[in-house]
Amino acid sequence: MPQTADSPPCRVCGLTVARHMEASCSTCGALYHLNQRVDLPGDDCGLVWINEDHLGLEFACNICLNPAPVDLDDVLDAAEAAATAGITQEDVERAASLGKLRHRRTAGGMLLFRRGDVIEFAGEGL
Repeated sequence: MPQTADSPPCRVCGLTVARHMEASCSTCGALYHLNQRVDLPGDDCGLVWINEDHLGLEFACNICLNPAPVDLDDVLDAAEAAATAGITQEDVERAASLGKLRHRRTAGGMLLFRRGDVIEFAGEGL
């Protein structure tokens, strides 16, 4: 990936990425620092390894390697999701069944949502 004057900064640290440090995360697709030369200095903002299943290189930034833990306060049931989005619980359940709102259904049948997904959904509308 050639570097241009308007190339995006490193997803992890936000600094400019020199050409010999460019890597693209296989998970999120973002640019990050990965020193590919032993003769030049540089700190890595991710890793690369050989994927034994595909026999190819796999790249990952430190954000994807170490995702932030989900706080239980960020997990909502359908009623809480509806209140957060400002819509009815039926609308939340319909959006989930149509695949418009990410969710998880527990073994007991309860729908669970992440607060961030509900807020993003509320911004887009039904």
